[in-house]
Amino acid sequence: MSFRRFLAFPAPRFLPQFVFMLLAASLLLGGCTTPTGNVSLAEVRQFADASARLGGYGELSRRYRDTYEREQPYLSPAADRIARENDARRHAVYDDFVSIQKSMVLYMQTLSLLAGEDRYDLSTKLDDLGTGLKANTESGLQQRHIAAYTGLTRLLTRVIASGYQNRSVATMVRDGDADVQVLLEAMITLTRLYAKTNENEKKTVLGIFDVEIPFSAKNQDRMLVTLAKVHYLNKSTEYKLVDKRYDVALQGLSKVALGHQKMREHLNDLSGPELRKLLAAYGRDLMNLRDSLSD
Repeated sequence: MSFRRFLAFPAPRFLPQFVFMLLAASLLLGGCTTPTGNVSLAEVRQFADASARLGGYGELSRRYRDTYEREQPYLSPAADRIARENDARRHAVYDDFVSIQKSMVLYMQTLSLLAGEDRYDLSTKLDDLGTGLKANTESGLQQRHIAAYTGLTRLLTRVIASGYQNRSVATMVRDGDADVQVLLEAMITLTRLYAKTNENEKKTVLGIFDVEIPFSAKNQDRMLVTLAKVHYLNKSTEYKLVDKRYDVALQGLSKVALGHQKMREHLNDLSGPELRKLLAAYGRDLMNLRDSLSD
């Protein structure tokens, strides 16, 4: 029976008027109850989902790891020896760099579950997080990043292993925000490292053509010069497109950090209109950024 129809009936004689109204209010509240407790956390879930699916960082991490494969044909023997050493270092830290992303994705997936009605098992993804990180001064990965990673993985293990019992969105955000912010900062720092490495690669590869093509133009082999110019244009276009992806990835990571910070500031009012409006906007921005990465 709807609340309106209930009120249409006169109060039974054996019930005082205030008891009748109390029952009516109870019916109204009961009809509005949601799994999250009389609040709407749709925007929290949408933001968490968009954050988990942002993309970009993983692709750029792989590009960073595989730098040597692309630049090797353009290197002199002396430069090649140094490049091989750098290649070994990149491969050594790659798993750690990706583990940070995996922890952030799993955190956002867990947050989305807490904000919604679905309940599915994420425990298998805990195995992908690894055993920990190693400090790396060259990349900027510091001890506090390692501590934040350890803290976040412990939080995820507790929440997921317990079946999300006695855990709310507010509690998750409160307990995780400090580590989330530190790890997002690490991902931003690493993305800037990727961009710098790519810039050096671009100078190495395109620099060969900038030097050699003017001299080759004096030769009679026009076909070879033409092919070199086409290759140069293709590589130049590739680097321009990749440069944009670094910018988009940095914008996305910054947006995720800002959105989570706003949730931390509104812990006692996660369903309030101000936060819902902000998170809806952040979620749309993240989806637009993701779409631009897939172009």
